[in-house]
Amino acid sequence: MNKVTLTIDGMSCGMCEAHVCEAVRKVLDSKAKVSASHSKGTAEIILDGPPDVARIKSAIRETGYKVTDVSVEPYEKKRGLFRK
Repeated sequence: MNKVTLTIDGMSCGMCEAHVCEAVRKVLDSKAKVSASHSKGTAEIILDGPPDVARIKSAIRETGYKVTDVSVEPYEKKRGLFRK
């Protein structure tokens, strides 16, 4: 699994977050987890396999926002409170 963190200029409200998330979901596997925060100016994507960063950036750009930074790192699913 991989975690992609994007820094995005232009988001100013909850609808902006929704637009970004929707654009990203359209170009990714339906199992990907996508979240955005206008107050932080970021979006996070957790997905299986390597991300197509160029495709993600293009989808966000088409909605009118600008991706200024991208970082990709391995992601390990967190375990629950009760482990065996």
